Parts: sequence; structure tokens; C-alpha cells
Amino acid sequence: MKKHLPFILRIIVAVILIQTLRYKFTAHPDSVYIFAKVGLEPEGRIGIGVLELIASIFLFIPKTIWLGAVLTIGIIGGAIFMHITQLGIVVNNDGGILFVTAMITFILATIILYLYRKTIPFIKRN
Repeated sequence: MKKHLPFILRIIVAVILIQTLRYKFTAHPDSVYIFAKVGLEPEGRIGIGVLELIASIFLFIPKTIWLGAVLTIGIIGGAIFMHITQLGIVVNNDGGILFVTAMITFILATIILYLYRKTIPFIKRN
């Protein structure tokens, strides 16, 4: 199990990122509401969606796993910040599920980055 855990974590993060893309790319009313509320509609919604897709792909390319994790941390860190400062924990009566999912994704991406820290090309290794 320990051998497969990093791969499983990458799958979980990628699935979370990818499953939100249909909402962003089809201009689902909930997604439009969120991005309009923070002043990023429509460019931010589409741009973030593209970045999430790229991060998901990077998580499965051995040389870019670390980059996918960093990108995910940045994107989701921004989402968490927006929840805390502008959106609130509960958005459109979702019970806080978007916020909790963002927190889980952020934590898992941080673990992935830690696990793959030795593959970061510009970090000195002993």
C-alpha cells in the first residue's frame, strides 16, 4: 500500500480538479456566481479551469508531478483565500462542501509535493 499511496493521492487530486471543469467550462450558474462574486467572471473561471486541467495532466507526467502539485497548491490556495475573504465557507447553500473539498485538495497536493520533493530540478540534493 505504501508503494501505491503517492499514485492514489495523485489520482484523488486530479479527479477533484477535473470533475469541476464541466462547471467552469459550461458556465454552470453556480460557477458563474462564484467567479462573478470575486470579480473574475468569465476570464478567471475559464483561466482557472485551464490551469486546473494542466495541473491534472502534470500530476501524471513523472518529471512534472512536483509542478502539478505546486500549481494545484497555488490554485486551491487562491480558492481557499477567496472563500475566507469574499465567498464565505458556505456558498449557495452547499453546506461548505466546496470549501472542505478545497481544503482536502490543498492538503493532498502539499503531501504530494513533499513526497516528490527530490524530483524538483532546481532543489539541491544531498
